[in-house]
Amino acid sequence: MRRWIRLLLTGLFTVGIAGATLAQTAKPTQEEAKAITLKAAELIAGKGLDAAAVSFNAEGEYKRGELYVNVVDFAGVWKVYPPRPAGVGQSVINVKDPDGRFVVQDVLAVAKGAGEGWVEYRWLNPATNKIEPKITYVKRVPGQDLVAYVGIYK
Repeated sequence: MRRWIRLLLTGLFTVGIAGATLAQTAKPTQEEAKAITLKAAELIAGKGLDAAAVSFNAEGEYKRGELYVNVVDFAGVWKVYPPRPAGVGQSVINVKDPDGRFVVQDVLAVAKGAGEGWVEYRWLNPATNKIEPKITYVKRVPGQDLVAYVGIYK
């Protein structure tokens, strides 16, 4: 009897670990990208860009796997870019995807127009090293000329 209980508990423990691992590696959804973007814009509006940037650059709520918060100003200058913090301060206004789309200009057009929405383009996925479709949720920071955005590969 003890042997069966031990086997059962071992099996449940193994399933629990596998489930937790699967949950951590699950592909992010558009809903997650949108929710993080909206929360990031609120954080910037409430605490300021410098305080928010600390959270955006740390592993956790705003940065995990392929999800991370980018912030640009209305001139197209990176204010936060977690994959390459050295890029902060650089103008990315003329950055194009492989199809020639001006990605940052599209992001700014949505932010300046509707204030928030989706932008689709193709981009190099560092996990696969392939050009893949990407969809990004964009949100203008209320009362500021800043834009927060988070994208996922489709």
